[in-house]
Amino acid sequence: MFRLFFVLVITFFFSGCVKNTPPKKIRPNLLFIAVDDLRTELGVYDSIVKSPNLDTLARTGSYFTRHYVQVPTCGASRHALLTGMRPSKPIHLSNQAIEKEISGKPEQAIPETFIHKFKREGYHTVGIGKISHSADGWVYGYEDPVSKKRELPHSWNELLFDPGQWETGWNAFFAYANGENRQSLKKQVKPYEEGNVDDDGYPDGLTTKLALAKLRELKNKEEPFFMGVGYFKPHLPFNAPKKYWDLYDSHRIPLAPYPKIPEDIHLKSLHESGEFNQYALGEEKASLSKAVSDAYAKKLRHAYLASISYIDAQIGRLWKELKTLGLDKNTIIVVWGDHGWHLGDQRVWGKHTLFENALKSTLIVKSPYLEHQNRKVNQIIETVDIYPTLMELCDLKIDHSIDGESFVHTMESDQKPLDGVAYGYFKNGITLRTDSYRLTQYYREEEPTLELYDHIQDPEESRNIAKDNMEIVQGLIPILEQGDTGLYDF
Repeated sequence: MFRLFFVLVITFFFSGCVKNTPPKKIRPNLLFIAVDDLRTELGVYDSIVKSPNLDTLARTGSYFTRHYVQVPTCGASRHALLTGMRPSKPIHLSNQAIEKEISGKPEQAIPETFIHKFKREGYHTVGIGKISHSADGWVYGYEDPVSKKRELPHSWNELLFDPGQWETGWNAFFAYANGENRQSLKKQVKPYEEGNVDDDGYPDGLTTKLALAKLRELKNKEEPFFMGVGYFKPHLPFNAPKKYWDLYDSHRIPLAPYPKIPEDIHLKSLHESGEFNQYALGEEKASLSKAVSDAYAKKLRHAYLASISYIDAQIGRLWKELKTLGLDKNTIIVVWGDHGWHLGDQRVWGKHTLFENALKSTLIVKSPYLEHQNRKVNQIIETVDIYPTLMELCDLKIDHSIDGESFVHTMESDQKPLDGVAYGYFKNGITLRTDSYRLTQYYREEEPTLELYDHIQDPEESRNIAKDNMEIVQGLIPILEQGDTGLYDF
């Protein structure tokens, strides 16, 4: 009897211990979606664009109305994203930033990117499409064969891409529905196409198919995953299947709210839309001296909106599959636009300026945790802040210094005072965005070198008011100087 009593006591004691042991915390998966040239042009941002999937994703997660990239060009913006660092030397403003600063380097104690950090922490990392600057993650020129040199040598467990009939990543990046591309046609192409094809008739559809198949495979892995999916559209050329063009009445598409050159600036603050004008068969050329016609501007804006709707459908397919597989309950989804784009705003077609239109882009973060749901976040944040935010969401520590700061608190609680600032760098200039103003300092001979825009009275940045408001300028200069990384120490 005593022995039986002793066994029962021991059994009760150990069963109690087991019950009181906290369950092992499950680490969330990450689905990181990078979208090329996606400014805040979604329905949720009060645009006429048809983007039902992204709008729902935004409204059931957190979407950021004032997210700013560090550099308004693809490769440099992605370098800042991946490293959490603002540009500190000229190469950091170039599309070659990742190739020159990361590719080909031996593995170091400091991870090369936040993806590398996830990999070291036991995540299975998969890259599909354009996450770094290269269209497929390999280092080679636009017209060269695909190389065997990874742009991010230590970040990916798997690097995948399906170029389809276009054969290489860069051909696919500039693809037309007939299998040709901007390079093969020697730039004798239009900057848009209304393709008589289904979603898989352009490369982004093939990227989605590849990602769907990989998600089904990853569901059965024990370790958590980080999947990066990089979409090309709405980058030029604005090509999309016809059914997405048909969503819009071209006559009802609005023109740029301010299509003129801002008052009291030097033209060097803008540019002649050179990237856009490479598409030699466009009906009209863009320039600062003459705006394109209203009819052509509407056609181009129509093409841009159709391209976004096409990508919205692809992201919708990914999200649907996550839910079908039951992965949505433990997967953080991030949608990031690598910079903005002038659609005739300030008479520019393209990025590559220090104006709001080039620096502000889409950012959506959907966490599977209730406290991160249904938040419109008006706090100013920067692309460099994404790195530490993902680390905090996944309960990972950063062991080295970076420039970014986590914005998880903005998704968890009531908004704090709008005291954030954002810095941008390009064209020999630094720009500071505060709640009410944008102050830009150019390091050049051409005057004026200071530009101040009042975003309360002039959200379109139509008039530089610096010379008449030097007291405000002088108050902002010390804050701007905090963002001076030595980039322009000539």
